[in-house]
Parts: sequence; C-alpha cells; structure tokens
Amino acid sequence: MTSTSTAATGRSRVAGGPGAPTPRPWPLLRHSLALAGRSLTKTRRNPGVLLDALILPVLFLVLFVYLFGGAVAGSTQEYLQYLFPGILVLTTVLAGQVATGLHIVVDMKKGVFDRFRSMPVPRTSILLGSVLADAIRYVVAVVVLFGVGYALGFRVETGFGSALAATGLAIGFGFSLSWLTVLVAVLLRDETLVSTVGFLLPFPLVFGTSMAAPAGTMPDWLRAWAEVNPVSHVIEACRGLLLGGPVAGPVAASLAWSAGFLLVFGTLAVVAFRRRV
Repeated sequence: MTSTSTAATGRSRVAGGPGAPTPRPWPLLRHSLALAGRSLTKTRRNPGVLLDALILPVLFLVLFVYLFGGAVAGSTQEYLQYLFPGILVLTTVLAGQVATGLHIVVDMKKGVFDRFRSMPVPRTSILLGSVLADAIRYVVAVVVLFGVGYALGFRVETGFGSALAATGLAIGFGFSLSWLTVLVAVLLRDETLVSTVGFLLPFPLVFGTSMAAPAGTMPDWLRAWAEVNPVSHVIEACRGLLLGGPVAGPVAASLAWSAGFLLVFGTLAVVAFRRRV
C-alpha cells in the first residue's frame, strides 16, 4: 500500500500534479540575464576588453574638436556642441562591435556553447546574453564620454530627460546593429576575420553621415548617401534631443531602423547559430 502511494505521488509530480515544482516564468529572459552576468564577470576580471569602447570615442572627440573645430565651425566650443551627439552614436555603433563578435567566436572555439547545449537553456539566450552584456558596456562608455565632454566644455541645452532619451536611443540602435556582428561571428568563426570585418563594416555607416560636418557641405554622391544613412537619422535625433530642434521625424526613423536591424540581423544570427552549433 505504501509503495503504491509513493509511486502515485511520484507520477503526480512528474505529470505536473499538486506536488510538482512550478515552472519559473520567462526562461529566455532569465537565462539571457544570467549569461550576460557571466560575460560581465569576464570583463571585470579582464578589463582590457573595455578599452576600445572607452578610448576610441574619446580619442575621436578630442582629435576632431581640436583638429577641425576652427575650420568647420569657427571655434572649438561651437564645434564640440555640434560634434558630441555624433560621437555619442559612434560610441555605440563603432566601439565595442568587434568585442561582441570576438567574445562569441572565443566561446564557440573553447566549447563553451557546446556545454550550454547540454543544459536546459534556450539557444537564443546564449547569443542574447552576450549582446546584453555589450549593451551594458556601452552604458559605461557613454558615461565616460559625457564626463570627458563636460570637461571639455560640452553642455546639454535641453534637459536631463532629453539627454537620457538621446542616450537610450543611441544604445538601442547600437544593440540592434550589433546583431550584424553576431551574424558575422557565427558564420566566419575566426578571430582575425571577425576583427577585420567587425571593425570595417560600421565605417561607411558612421562616417558617411553628418557627424563631423553638415550634409549640405558634402559632394552630391556623399550627401545622397548621408541623407538615407540610418546612422544619420540617429545622429540628428540625438542632436535634437541634446541641443534642441525637431526630433519627431528623426526619432521615428531611428526607431524604425533599429527595429528593422534587430528583426533581420537578429533572426539571421539565431538561425545560423542553430544550424552551425
């Protein structure tokens, strides 16, 4: 009688009866955040991986302001006000993109992802966790950039809420575009190729914009590209949010491009990862 009752209780728990453990909700989000925490732990133990995201934007800001400020805007202070929103977007688009791909390639080669496959972890969370960790690194880079910008004389001309909106818009766009680097990493699986491609891919997007100079001063072919370039929309949106001006159109375009990049590159990266891992 006792053994029969025990067996019935075991079947009840297995079948999801009253004694069965309650499944925890949101498995994709939970596992992604856990894997993002793992990636950030690696960064804390090896802070050198943050250097490109921290140093490169600051280097561009200082060089552009003091080399071209007088020629483009007449004074370094006016040019700093014009340039800073573009460097803010550059921080999330260019800096850190290489690290995103390299982290994935290294984990794939070391067999880390193979161990994850043997666990009850959604495969999408393996990639999402890495990209979420990089988004947090972008936050650190943006804080450093604002600190250096304020030390040089940059000032937000709108308000704190608008500055937060500009920062969130830039980080969200960088998060969406980083899935292109993830796709490259999954397909190539080679550190050298991923470093080269991941560094070169954003350049046409970043420098074919109104970041350093108004689009009206460019040749016709470059102006035509700058006007349709998605990064230009993000820069103009951030410029309006930080300095004042029309923002509805640029913000809407920025959000649309971000959603499109996330949908296309994110889907392709996940499909490629499931096929090749």
